[in-house]
Amino acid sequence: MRIDRSFINNEFLASGGDELIAVFNPATGQQIAQVAAATDAEARTAVEAAAHAKRAWRRLTSVERAAHLRAFADELVSRSAKIGEVLALESGKSLEDATNEVVYAAEITRYHAEWARRIEGEIIPSDSPNENLLLQREPIGVVAALIPFNFPIYTLLRKIAPALITGNTVVARPSNNTPSSALEVARAVQASGMPAGVINIVVMTHLTAQNVCTHPQVGMITLTGSVGAGRKVLEYSQVNIAKSSLELGGKTPAIIEADADLEAAAEAIVASRTTHCGQLCTAIERVYVQDSVHDQFVELLRTRMQARNFGDRMKRPGDMGPLINANARTNIHQMVERAIDDGAVLETGGFIPEGLGWFYPPTLLTSCRQDMEIVQEETFGPVLPVLRYTTIDDALDMANDHQFGLSSVIYTENYRKAMKVANNIEAGEVYINRTPADPYQGYHAGWKRSGLGGDDGKHGMLEFTQTRLVVQSY
Repeated sequence: MRIDRSFINNEFLASGGDELIAVFNPATGQQIAQVAAATDAEARTAVEAAAHAKRAWRRLTSVERAAHLRAFADELVSRSAKIGEVLALESGKSLEDATNEVVYAAEITRYHAEWARRIEGEIIPSDSPNENLLLQREPIGVVAALIPFNFPIYTLLRKIAPALITGNTVVARPSNNTPSSALEVARAVQASGMPAGVINIVVMTHLTAQNVCTHPQVGMITLTGSVGAGRKVLEYSQVNIAKSSLELGGKTPAIIEADADLEAAAEAIVASRTTHCGQLCTAIERVYVQDSVHDQFVELLRTRMQARNFGDRMKRPGDMGPLINANARTNIHQMVERAIDDGAVLETGGFIPEGLGWFYPPTLLTSCRQDMEIVQEETFGPVLPVLRYTTIDDALDMANDHQFGLSSVIYTENYRKAMKVANNIEAGEVYINRTPADPYQGYHAGWKRSGLGGDDGKHGMLEFTQTRLVVQSY
């Protein structure tokens, strides 16, 4: 069994605290690693190392910082097979998917390195003669990055890369479900020649993470996680008035018009709902189908979901993998049972399989209502409720009648209806005739309870900056 320790100031701790975090393979339920949770003192050391490192790091030219990021990306690619192997075991992904995630993480690192010569300020006309107003973009300082379990390597670099290119330093906390792959990434940090203290990867308890987020030297907290976790971060940010960037829950609606390519839509929606066992923030979580094609589309969904096998992806890469832990499966199954008790019709799935691992079958529910828990709350699993509608206005009203507003989808061949949805949907993203994919040159930002701020692209990079106005008389 592997034993991991946190990475602080370019070194792995020689020893750890008394509290050990067990890491499990969700496909077998067997423990595969243990990680020593950092003590409060060790976590403070990480913040202090980042605070010390930021002085020299921010003084580097952005081009010099970009060179470090590119070297780091090269190390990620060269170590992608090893990191992918660890990630596959602790997440339930196939080896190919896990390795590809590391490669994608390297790509988003290279992408943000390209902003080196593009971090722009502004020159603003002054009301006074012989005066210039210069608006500068400056780093915030130490960033606390809280990383989820579902895409733990990609999201780690999604946070680290823009923070670094803008001159910040980072203390990252990986999920306690998937910490070992992040600590493999730390080996790439070491090998790349990154200056000490710029990237620190610390495994922590919730209490220690709170202490990090409220440390006086932390100027920004960035999180991808649940709404509950987001509320906690907002509480933490009050201590230092730290900036917060939160990517929270989602309940992506898909609107299916009668003129849509129903076969293609059903194929894509089932793939979205079953990829990584539905553990994606932007995966389609509710489907609104126009009355005239409802029954036909339900049959297309049911056939495809029944054909989707599940199992250990290390042995059968084409299968749907497991949920991250037993609690996740129990919670999802209880939601399905409550939906059925409330009048939903179970078309397929909806049971806890026998045997090892935390698997749950693709589950389709019809006769759902807008007020049902299964429609209003995020399941984060392979469960799909279907609702009927008559007009596109009805569909829009139901899609918008929601606490979340992360992503959205419409399938139609009518560009007027597509643009009506695009211009009126209450969500940070809308995809037309395709499922969400989070292009990293875009901007991944949620409305309502789906978050504050966002990731990716120019605007995601600028999240990690603050402004200074220079008033220059001459």
